[in-house]
Amino acid sequence: MSRICELTGKGRMTGHNVSHANNKTKRVFLPNLQNVTLMSEKLDRSFKFRVSTHGLRSVEHNGGLDNWLLKTNDEKLSPRALKVKRELVKAQAQAA
Repeated sequence: MSRICELTGKGRMTGHNVSHANNKTKRVFLPNLQNVTLMSEKLDRSFKFRVSTHGLRSVEHNGGLDNWLLKTNDEKLSPRALKVKRELVKAQAQAA
């Protein structure tokens, strides 16, 4: 399973370990991914995602999963998150 946040698209980054003698060796910075269950208020269902802690804070800052999905570009979202977003848009269209 790849180390990519399903909501923000945040993935691994590469860099160097730098010693005191300034020797550089390759290393990988992995995002802090957590398995979380997020509740959709409009769909009245919960969804399981693998989200970075940064992404989780962003979702809470934007007022929940529904607002986050509607504001975020489709390119950043995983296929599972896109499916939930399409359900949200459909539910909004039926409610209006």
